[in-house]
Amino acid sequence: MTTLTNIPLSVEWKDTHIRLLDQQKLPQETIFLELRTIQDVFDAIVTLKVRGAPAIGIAAAYGLALSAQGYETSNISEFRVLLKNDSDYLASSRPTAVNLFWALERLLSASERACSVNEAKTILVHEAINIQMEDEATCRDIGEHALGLFQKGNKVLTICNAGSIATARYGTALSPFYLAKERNFPLSVYACETRPVLQGARLTAWELQQAGVDVTLITDSMAAHTIQSKGIDAIIVGADRITANGDTANKIGTFGLAILARAFQIPFYVAAPLSTFDLSKDTGSEITIEERDPEEVTSIGGRKVAPEGISVFNPAFDVTPNDFITAIITEKGVIKGDYLSKIKELFI
Repeated sequence: MTTLTNIPLSVEWKDTHIRLLDQQKLPQETIFLELRTIQDVFDAIVTLKVRGAPAIGIAAAYGLALSAQGYETSNISEFRVLLKNDSDYLASSRPTAVNLFWALERLLSASERACSVNEAKTILVHEAINIQMEDEATCRDIGEHALGLFQKGNKVLTICNAGSIATARYGTALSPFYLAKERNFPLSVYACETRPVLQGARLTAWELQQAGVDVTLITDSMAAHTIQSKGIDAIIVGADRITANGDTANKIGTFGLAILARAFQIPFYVAAPLSTFDLSKDTGSEITIEERDPEEVTSIGGRKVAPEGISVFNPAFDVTPNDFITAIITEKGVIKGDYLSKIKELFI
């Protein structure tokens, strides 16, 4: 077995700034940004320079820690007020991905251990680094469990980008493909382009190609024909939020693939860390679905492709009901069946 060294990383802590892969520039340009203010981090999240639920959480954690380094007060109570305000600001950047709120809350909780401002600043940086390190280990564990669901030579379909650049490393839905490559375990990946902003075409195809994984790009509308004509064996996707009953919010188009999986009688897998679960919501109907700028639909690469003034509906996510999901793959293992009780058991 060989360890892949060409898996790209999206977020790195550099003491005075955050080094961020600008995912909006891919695949034409590989540009790393230096984020030096909380406003830089907020903008990066909103404009999808960083995207993918775990990577958003990591970037937000580093952003909060970075901002806190600049607080000039020596009063711990005042420090905590400033920290909470900055946390609320970052939390307003995107509404659907639960990792964002989870990471910020984790830093707020960690800061409560501090007796002084200097100690709090140190704790925040260490906690943010721990979040990233834990996510890398989590992603590898998810990959191990997911790989056990596939056979050599399987053809697997995915959508959006749940890969290394969406996490700390390896990814969630893409993690088994990296591990398979390390172990000379042949798998073929088919990546949906993922309209409207083409995360599958720009990001998944790019990062898997960088690592030498066998990947084929298709348009979203080709999914049914591809499953039928290419003999797709399974579908695996990531998640931005999973409710207590297993309903899963993921990139728009995911629910359609789940319906196709049922029609073709192939497994539909969701791969996600425990930090993506939101047990405060009972079902997917309670998830806030972000609606984004109509220009994402009416333009491609800055070029208009639709009539001026046309009405646009642009939800960023859809919700796949739990009964369409064959299994949910987490760092603790694979769960199937009664998701309500089995998800609860994951947190015991």
